[in-house]
Amino acid sequence: MKQGTNRRPFTAWILIVLLFFLGFGGIVSGALLFSAPDGNLMGMSVDLLKESPFPNFLIPGLILFFFVGVFQLFVGYGLVTHKTWNRLNIINPFKGYHWAWTASWVAGVIMLIWIIVETDLLGYINILQPIILIWSLIIITLTLLPNVRHYYKRKA
Repeated sequence: MKQGTNRRPFTAWILIVLLFFLGFGGIVSGALLFSAPDGNLMGMSVDLLKESPFPNFLIPGLILFFFVGVFQLFVGYGLVTHKTWNRLNIINPFKGYHWAWTASWVAGVIMLIWIIVETDLLGYINILQPIILIWSLIIITLTLLPNVRHYYKRKA
């Protein structure tokens, strides 16, 4: 099913690229954390988690892998292919838009929540934290741009 116009706007391509890069990064980082819950594969120590509810990096690694990695790649795939899955359309609260458009906004919000909670629990660790914060805000903003919304608007 074709969405909106035939030509994908440049801003939609930027959104897709950001989601794919973020997804790959989430999968690699998450896998490294749950593969070595002591953090040694990432050059981190479990001492970072002393103020958190986690004894090691297993659960944060799994969350990172699935919600930041797999979910972002899945959303990027949906934005590229326009796959129509009725089950995803059922849970899409914005029925006038493709499910992947809605999910791209959710992906940005997930990243925003992730980095805010991480920074709150662990404090400032490195430059990636503000970069991920800005990255998540860019994803949310790109999703809400009128040309991106128009492209992913479902035809009646």
